[in-house]
Amino acid sequence: MDVNRITVLGSGTMGHGIAQVASFSGFAVSLYDVDEQMLEKAMATIKGNMEKHFVQKGKITKEEGEQVVGRISTFTELKEAAKDADFVIEAIPENLDLKKKTFAELDRISPAHAILATNTSVLSVTAVAGATGRANQCIGTHFFNPAALMKLVEIVTPVGVAEETVATAMEVCKKMGKVPVRVKDVPGFIVNRLIGLLYQEAAQIVLEGTATAEEVDTAMKLGAGHPMGPCELADFGGFDVIQMAQDAVFEYTHRESDRLNILYRKMLEAGRLGRKNGKGFYDYMPDGTKKPFEVF
Repeated sequence: MDVNRITVLGSGTMGHGIAQVASFSGFAVSLYDVDEQMLEKAMATIKGNMEKHFVQKGKITKEEGEQVVGRISTFTELKEAAKDADFVIEAIPENLDLKKKTFAELDRISPAHAILATNTSVLSVTAVAGATGRANQCIGTHFFNPAALMKLVEIVTPVGVAEETVATAMEVCKKMGKVPVRVKDVPGFIVNRLIGLLYQEAAQIVLEGTATAEEVDTAMKLGAGHPMGPCELADFGGFDVIQMAQDAVFEYTHRESDRLNILYRKMLEAGRLGRKNGKGFYDYMPDGTKKPFEVF
């Protein structure tokens, strides 16, 4: 199937990142959000990214940067945003009921040929697809943050998906310069299934006093070759996101290894979310430096 226009739902961090990379790859993009100010902020960010990271570095001309921005249209009405879509990528908050409601609406208003994709990082794609009458045209496209830079996209195949849908999703991601990896619709998919266990064990090491967060990170960077330690990575992802993801996995598996470590719940109770509010395993200073937080 030929894909010319991509509609992206949600203009937050993931949404505007996906919109940017789609437009940069030559797709016409409809970017939807219920909040006009969020859309304005997203477009300002994309325009700034083009100037700072591409034009100023000589990777593209100023005119080419303007063309990237110009290929993105913004909408606050879902019907208008989706009416001409060939491929829809939903990047709204990780709430299953909200996603199901949105997909049911997309099923009603999108062209009959359109493929509906969810960017969920952990929720059941099969459950989301089940809210539509076109489950064979629904799929998971799990981009990673920051979407404009991270190469991987997990192509999550729900029960009943058509092979043509999978093939189209793979080609769309390749055209965006991504490396798509196919995975069945199981809790956590690949990356979060593995990294969730790393988050859990790192928190347990800190909780029991075996080593500090800084020592854990140093060990994994120098001993395992990780670019970021697991505590730094948890801060980057956000403890609220980790809680949501791990709770969703545990709801399916009921394995003790998948139960969220109590340290994350305590950190959240203390108002520590990670990098997003400058308080996680580390305290992040305005000047860009960080210092370890003494948990207990």
